[in-house]
Amino acid sequence: MNKVRITAVRQTVYRDLMARYENPIEHTCDVAVGQSWTSVNGRCPAGLCPSAWEAMRPFVEALAHGEGNFYDGWMQNPMSAMISCNDGFRPMSFYIEVV
Repeated sequence: MNKVRITAVRQTVYRDLMARYENPIEHTCDVAVGQSWTSVNGRCPAGLCPSAWEAMRPFVEALAHGEGNFYDGWMQNPMSAMISCNDGFRPMSFYIEVV
């Protein structure tokens, strides 16, 4: 089974949506751009945000099992994917790839 590297590559913040819809909160995301993890046997790596994992899990599991080429040529590297977490106010984008 393939190991899959997960790297946080960019976070976008929608302050206008936060001001309009979100209740004020002090703590949100512990993930930092540049941080990376390795999934072994298609499992969630320790320390990865559980919500982010749920968004990327099907892609990580597929890559771990040797599948790829999602959506018929979506990615330059067919054994990779770019997935964002489901935080609508400050989504983090993750690059996942077979290593």
